[in-house]
Amino acid sequence: MSILVLGSSGTLGNQIVQQALREGYQVKCLLRDFSRGYYIRKCGAKLVYADLSKPSTIPLALKGIKVIIDSATNRSQNRYTIETVDWRGKLALLQAARLCGIKKFVYFSIYIAKNYSSIPLLNLKIRVENEIKKSGLNYTIYQCSGFLQGLIQQYGMRVLDNKTIWLCGNSRSIAYLDAQDVAKIVIHTLNNPEYDNKRVTLLGEKFWTPEEVVQLCERLSGKTARVFYIPSTLFSLVRKFVRFFEAYWNIADRLQFGEMKNRTDISLRPLNEVSWSINRLTLESYLQEFFNRVIIKLKKTDYQESKKSD
Repeated sequence: MSILVLGSSGTLGNQIVQQALREGYQVKCLLRDFSRGYYIRKCGAKLVYADLSKPSTIPLALKGIKVIIDSATNRSQNRYTIETVDWRGKLALLQAARLCGIKKFVYFSIYIAKNYSSIPLLNLKIRVENEIKKSGLNYTIYQCSGFLQGLIQQYGMRVLDNKTIWLCGNSRSIAYLDAQDVAKIVIHTLNNPEYDNKRVTLLGEKFWTPEEVVQLCERLSGKTARVFYIPSTLFSLVRKFVRFFEAYWNIADRLQFGEMKNRTDISLRPLNEVSWSINRLTLESYLQEFFNRVIIKLKKTDYQESKKSD
């Protein structure tokens, strides 16, 4: 079976490509910039060109494809707005998928996006979910929480480098997942009819607040973090200011995530959570491995420097 993966150069998409190849699927990766596809091509995937901001380029990329796995989200540094890629581009992709007879459409959305529909990116995710449901395509929508991989830059490295960690007071808790675990469960359930035409939630085993993640980093690294709390009103003011400049719309949309507050129902397990057939990597294990590697490397570097000075 031939799979087309969108977002293959991202954290989740890359893991999906590798897992699908390991399980014997033919994998093609949709890219508008082939320079970002060197590693995935080396793994055995084929690169095909298409640009979601240019709908006319999409149909040719779907030739011979049976399954589309869409893990793509416009990056904040891209010149395109999320409206261009995450809405109009996805509508064009759905239309092309119907015309080309795609057998399965897999889409990645965000857990509890419906509770924060005022945030443009989450609002678009909800709208795309609804369009997929109306499309007539056989689909599975996976609603994910945050990924472990993003915590290294956000927390781990900043603690080690004694850099300030910026937090918004009363931020919501997140059940972080390993992107590799997500890829495994998605590819494993690809042909399971129990997941046809359903929304499914993917969560880690435990919900963590930003403060708890910082405390864990401190304990594992043996260092004290520098934390600065930003009032949510300041997030709002900065976001509204940058919205005056079209070039910074993507940044403004993401700043609004800082305004997400805790909810009393945030840590309740959803009824549509996937039945995990694998042991999920925990946040503790992931960060422990990271800090162990870094500390061993630092000790080795210090030892080598001391030998040079002898």
